[in-house]
Amino acid sequence: MSLLSDYVNVTDPSFVLAVLCIAFNPLFWNLVARWEHKTRSLTRIFRSPYVACYFLGAVIILLNFLRSHCFTEAMRSQPKLQLLDCRLGYYASLTLIAVGTLLVTSSFLALGFIGTFLGDYFGILMEAKVTCFPFSVLDNPMYWGSTAIYFGWSLMNASPVGLVLTMVVALCYTIALLYEGPFTEEIYRQKTPKRK
Repeated sequence: MSLLSDYVNVTDPSFVLAVLCIAFNPLFWNLVARWEHKTRSLTRIFRSPYVACYFLGAVIILLNFLRSHCFTEAMRSQPKLQLLDCRLGYYASLTLIAVGTLLVTSSFLALGFIGTFLGDYFGILMEAKVTCFPFSVLDNPMYWGSTAIYFGWSLMNASPVGLVLTMVVALCYTIALLYEGPFTEEIYRQKTPKRK
């Protein structure tokens, strides 16, 4: 525990801000998407579910840039762990970033912008569940790919605080999935016509 406290200052403002950004993002998009599904308020404001979904997607992208910036600033403000600052750590970080980028990019290509950014909550449903790569090898590949990128970025920077923040990312995604998964399944269950 002493080792952790030597390298991770949880009272540092940049650490606190990073944790808040990490926790806020999935909370925000889940609350807004559920609100939209219930009220169709964004669809009414933008007069189109597609435009409303693109707007929410753009906001989510901007929030993700902010989260990544805060994550990086938290790593810069705290000490490196020399044990991680080696060739093996560097190559491991490149591998994690490459795998994470592959998962995120292939997920986006399989789902499209609307599918990626909660189009089903706007009533824009896909014809069938996506089962091609990377969904054929992993559930929620975009979340786990993003987590892998943060893990790799932390290793590349030999940052213990980055590793702690990566665990926060994984925890927040895990909690978000507990709410998103069943809700999305229910949306598609309601879509399926009832047989007589």
